[in-house]
Amino acid sequence: MFDLERWDEIFETIRKNKLRTFLTGLSVASGIFILVILLGVGQGMQNGIAREFERDASNLIFVFPGVTSKEYKGLNPGRRIQLKNEDYNKILLQHADMLDKTSAVYQLPTGDMVYKKENGSYRSDGVFPAFQVLENISLTAGRFINMNDLENREKVVVIGRRIQLDLFKKEDPIGKTVKIGGVGFKVIGTFTDPGGEREESRFAIPITTAQTIYGGGNDIARMYITLKQDDNFDEAVATSQYFTGQLEQFLKNQHTIAPDDNSAIYINNTLENAKRFFMLMKMIRLFFWGVGIFTIIAGVVGVSNIMLIIVKERTREIGIRKALGAQPWSIIGMILHESIFVTAIAGFTGLILSLLLLEVFGPQVKDITEYIYNPSVNFSVAVNTVILLVIAGAVAGFFPAWRAARIKPIVALRDE
Repeated sequence: MFDLERWDEIFETIRKNKLRTFLTGLSVASGIFILVILLGVGQGMQNGIAREFERDASNLIFVFPGVTSKEYKGLNPGRRIQLKNEDYNKILLQHADMLDKTSAVYQLPTGDMVYKKENGSYRSDGVFPAFQVLENISLTAGRFINMNDLENREKVVVIGRRIQLDLFKKEDPIGKTVKIGGVGFKVIGTFTDPGGEREESRFAIPITTAQTIYGGGNDIARMYITLKQDDNFDEAVATSQYFTGQLEQFLKNQHTIAPDDNSAIYINNTLENAKRFFMLMKMIRLFFWGVGIFTIIAGVVGVSNIMLIIVKERTREIGIRKALGAQPWSIIGMILHESIFVTAIAGFTGLILSLLLLEVFGPQVKDITEYIYNPSVNFSVAVNTVILLVIAGAVAGFFPAWRAARIKPIVALRDE
């Protein structure tokens, strides 16, 4: 039941103690504000990391050669390792039951492309058909390289959106002929990539064509591999770690590399990286929750202290009320109403300000850093947090209220 007199008393108390009420509310509002902002930043960091992994297949294993750093079996350090078709083919045979998608890549010696009077220099790769899935490429027109192109060493090329805009402007590139290093290639497809413009400033041709025309022989620059899916994430990580260990051992034996030489062969396992990143994110989010919750607790303690002061100041008034027949729960309700009111108003103020800040400045963060993307917070989580804060404020106000209800009228009336 709405009690107008009770609310008049609450507002009268607030008017008499404006600064104290403001500072108490500020501590509560800042607690919610800090918690929501921290949760938003944590979500933004998680979004940024997830966006990085979207650029390629989620369980991609990336292999590329380096330079030996140790003497081994009479061979001096400083040897540059060159991967071969033979390496790739043996891996396919030895681990056929584990592999899903694979592609060797040959890096063209030139990325110069010419169409009519337009020209540009771009990243260039000779690849297998699975490269499309491995690099998370989305076709916008035409098709990607297929096995027939590889077998017949067709002179066909698939270009990124940036190349299409640079060379063809508004013209449809499908079926047109471009020159790559002076050799004519037919454009069979165009694509976009979630990695953005840098990834779209490249083109792909059949690896067999690239090795034949540009003198690559049996050389390859790197390998992309994904494994068949496991039942859960932990099993997938374990399988991936086992495979990368076997792969590293095979390549070191194949190229006479010391077992403890870590600079000759590099294997980047995105699944392992994902696990490390998301474990780190979990720890960061827990830390943010901890900081926010302790800030809120500090605000709630402040509310409790203020209620104790209010009870002390109104001891004589409480004694008069009890002498006139006021029940203990009436006294408790009077104190609790003020505690809950101040906590609720401050809490929702902090919530609204923090959500507005994330809404206004969140989209602009991506222009400052690529590691935080679309910082936001689940609205229901934020509201539930404020509700818990209000409950905490009620608890904080209860103990001073209970103390007030237990004051004996004769003692209260003697209070100065």
